Amino acid sequence: MADFSLTFLGSGTSVGVPVIGCDCAVCSSENPRNKRFRSSVVVRAGDKTLLVDSGPDLRMQALREGLREIDAVIYTHAHLDHVAGFDELRAFCWRKREPLPLHATAGCMETLKNMYGWAFSPEKLIEGYVRPDARLIDGPFFYGDLKVTPLPVEHAAVETVGFRFDFPGARTLAYISDVKVIPAQTMELISGIDVLVVDALRTATHPTHFSLAESLAAIEAAGAKEAWLTHLTHEFDYETLDGQLPTGVRVAWDGLRISL
Repeated sequence: MADFSLTFLGSGTSVGVPVIGCDCAVCSSENPRNKRFRSSVVVRAGDKTLLVDSGPDLRMQALREGLREIDAVIYTHAHLDHVAGFDELRAFCWRKREPLPLHATAGCMETLKNMYGWAFSPEKLIEGYVRPDARLIDGPFFYGDLKVTPLPVEHAAVETVGFRFDFPGARTLAYISDVKVIPAQTMELISGIDVLVVDALRTATHPTHFSLAESLAAIEAAGAKEAWLTHLTHEFDYETLDGQLPTGVRVAWDGLRISL
């Protein structure tokens, strides 16, 4: 069967872990699973490779994972920790004659064009720079046999989506990195999902992200068979948190590859 997998490029929150200027036990930890780049994943399905978000750590993430080529970037939303590595996409355009597809909601695409107007201007398709093929997300789309379904969620004031991935003969996967509320229609789309990756920022309630308790409640409500927590702050020590979770729920770490 063709490969279908998800690799965590990063599992941390917007400031990463360790945090600048912090000497807490997690930030000082020698455990590599407590080192968290900003949240991003790569999904491989057959001969297709999709990058989810281009955060500020993209260069180091790609070097660590030996990521040389991608077929497209799909964006969850326009917050800086998910788009600020846009210029690093140059390296993925050098080996392509055609422009690089970028899938984003209308709101996210507008922000990208405002931030990186030089890349989207038709008069400035300079060799060696990012050459985007802007594609608005308005429903499911395919890369080969991989079906990608957007999962609208509520997260701050920005238009935000997660993604469901379906590949023939493989387990189903949903990735929701930033969320405060999963609407009923989206919950229906992930009901009974085989593998759910979901935001679990910290223990205390947060205005725009799931707390740990909210994340666990959503996993139970979705009936996910397996779940992985991501977008984690330095509050969580990997070993401590992983040891207290319910059966079937685990803590993601940078470099983790889930075979589907």
